[in-house]
Amino acid sequence: MLLQCPSVASCGNRRYFLSGPDFKTPHTTALPIKSLPIAMKSFDGVDGTSSVQLKNQSTSCRSFKEHSYNYSSFRDDEISVHGLSDKIVGVLGGGQLGQMLCQAASQMGIKVMVLDPLENCPASALAYNHVVGRFDDSVAVEDFAKRCGVLTIEIEHVDVATLEKLEQQGVDCQPKASTIRIIQDKFLQKVHFSQHAIPMPEFREIDGDDSATKAGDSFGYPLMIKSKRLAYDGRGNAVAHSKEELSSCVAALGGYTHGLYVEKWAPFVKELAVIVARGRDGSLSCYPVVETIHKDNICHIVKAPAEVSWKIKELAIDVAQRAVRSLEGAGVFAVELFLTKDEQILLNEVAPRPHNSGHQTIESCYTSQYEQHLRAVLGLPLGNPLMKTPAAIMYNLLGEEEGERGFALAHQLIGRALSIPGASVHWYNKPEMRKQRKMGHITIVGSTMAIVENKLNSLLSKEVESSDGQTSDEPIPLVGIIMGSDSDLPIMKEAAKVLDIFGVHYEIRIVSAHRTPELMNFYAKSAVKRGIQVIIAGAGGAAHLPGMVASETPLPVVAVPIRGSQLGGVDSVLSMLQMPRGIPTATVGINNAQNAALLAVRILAILYPDLQARMLQYQRDMTDEVLKKGDKLMELGWEEYLNIR
Repeated sequence: MLLQCPSVASCGNRRYFLSGPDFKTPHTTALPIKSLPIAMKSFDGVDGTSSVQLKNQSTSCRSFKEHSYNYSSFRDDEISVHGLSDKIVGVLGGGQLGQMLCQAASQMGIKVMVLDPLENCPASALAYNHVVGRFDDSVAVEDFAKRCGVLTIEIEHVDVATLEKLEQQGVDCQPKASTIRIIQDKFLQKVHFSQHAIPMPEFREIDGDDSATKAGDSFGYPLMIKSKRLAYDGRGNAVAHSKEELSSCVAALGGYTHGLYVEKWAPFVKELAVIVARGRDGSLSCYPVVETIHKDNICHIVKAPAEVSWKIKELAIDVAQRAVRSLEGAGVFAVELFLTKDEQILLNEVAPRPHNSGHQTIESCYTSQYEQHLRAVLGLPLGNPLMKTPAAIMYNLLGEEEGERGFALAHQLIGRALSIPGASVHWYNKPEMRKQRKMGHITIVGSTMAIVENKLNSLLSKEVESSDGQTSDEPIPLVGIIMGSDSDLPIMKEAAKVLDIFGVHYEIRIVSAHRTPELMNFYAKSAVKRGIQVIIAGAGGAAHLPGMVASETPLPVVAVPIRGSQLGGVDSVLSMLQMPRGIPTATVGINNAQNAALLAVRILAILYPDLQARMLQYQRDMTDEVLKKGDKLMELGWEEYLNIR
C-alpha cells in the first residue's frame, strides 16, 4: 500500500515526518511501524489522496510533489502512545534483578510493577508499584497479571502452571511459559537442548543407589550431582570424587526423592557466558562473550570481553544462539558455557532473564541487559549490545560475615571502590546480611583488561588510590619501547621524551631478535595481557626486531630504522619495509624515534580523547613556533637571523 506523506527522515529503525520548502522531490520509502505500538488514525491528504489507518504494520509512503503538507495537520489525538510504551511491565520477583530493571525503566519512562513477598525487597523503592505476594502463588500471580500489559520474570522459580493458564486467557507472557517450564527443571532443560543437538556434558537421571553407581562407573569421577529444581548460586550441586562419596552427596541434596541427575565432569579451562536478547519478532542480538570466575559455585568475577581467541568467541555465540532459538518468547537469556582443553564449547545451562554475567553491561555497553530486556518484551527495537569501553570487570559483593559485621566489611570495600576512577558501586539494599549472599556488585571499566584488573587488585588489597587516580603501584605502561642493543638508546630516548610530553606511560627494554629470541617472543606475546597498546621497535642492520615482534602480537608496531656505520640506515629501512603480507609494521624515517612516538600517541588517541586534544595543541604549538620564526626572519633579515639563531 502506498501512502501520500511528507518526506521522511531515518534514525535507526524509526521514521520521522519532515516538511518544508526543501522537500520537493517525490520519493517512496519504507515506513516500518510494527516495531513501535503506534496507531495512526485516518487523515485526508490535501491533494485528494485516500485516507488510511495504520496500526502495527509495515507500509510505504510517497512524499508530496511540493511542500503543501504541513506537520501541524496531525491532530493531537492521532498518536496513542505517550512515550516509549504505555504498557505496564509486570515482573515476577523483586530482587536485585528487578531493582535494576526498574532503574532502566525509569530512564525510559516505562512503568514496572513487581510481585514479591518481601515488603522491603530491593525493587520496592523503585517500582511503579510493588504488590506484596508470592510469585509462586497462583491466586497472587493471576491477580497481579490483570494489572499488567506484559508479564515477565526476574526469577524462574514461579508457578508455571498459572502462567500457562494465563497465556490461554490471552495474557502476554515474555518469555513464554513453555520456556520457563523447560528451564525450571534442569534435567528437562538438558533433555530439551540435547534434542536440539546443542553440545553439552553427558547427563543421566538417577533415582537410587544402583543408578548412581552405574552413572559413576560410566562417567567416571569426579561426578557432578545436581538437583533438578530450585538449584542456583551453588545450592543444589554436589561433587562426588569417588564411589564412596556418592551417598553423602545424595543425602546433602535431599535424597533421590528430591529429584536428582548427574553430569559427566567437564574438563573446562574457562567458564564463559553470552547474554542473548531475543525480540518479539524472533531477531537475536548477542552481547560480547565474557568469562565468569566462580567462588564456591557462585559467580564471583566477570571479565568482559573474555580473553579467548576470536574462533572461540564465534563458537560460543553460535552455541548460545542455537540454544535460545530453541526456546519461545522474547527477553534476555543468559547462556552459561564451558570451554574445554580441546577448545570445545559445551552448554552448561540457560537462564531466561537478566543474569549475573551481564551486570557489567550497565556501564560497559551501549545498551544494558536490563534496558534490552524491557525493549525485547515490549516489542521495541533491540539496542546496541556492543561494548563502549574496551574492558570491564564485575566483582560480586558477597556477604563475608553475618549481620552487622558483614555490613561493616562490605561498606569498607564500597568506600575504597568510590576512590577508584572507573569504578561504579551497585548496592542492592537487602535488609539482611548473610554469608555468601549477593549484596551488591562493583563494576570497573578501563582501556585495557590489565588496567581494570590492576584496579580490582588495588581494591581488594586495600590500596586506596590517590586523588589523581594512581595507585601506590607503578602505573601500567601503554607503550613499549624496545631496541636490539643499548647502542640504539641515544636514538630511542627521543621517543620517550615525546611520550613524557603527552603524559603517556611507557617502558623501555632491550630485546634482541637474534641474541635473545626467547625473550623477544615472550615480550611480544605477553604485551597485550600486560596492558601495552603500541610497541615502538628500533633496530639497525638487518633490523629484524620490528617484524618478528609484529608476527607474535596483534598490537600495532612502529618500526624505527637506526643508522648504522656501513649503509647509513638504508639497509634497516628496506628490511623493515619488506615485511611479508600479513605482518605489518609502520616504518618511520631513519633515526626518527620522535615521529614513532607521535604516531603511537595518535593511535592511542582513538581510545583516549584527551590525547587527541593534546595532539591538536601540539600541532598548534608547532605552527606558532614556525610563524614566530618567520616573523623574526622578516624583522631581522637573513644575515642577522643566522647570526643569532
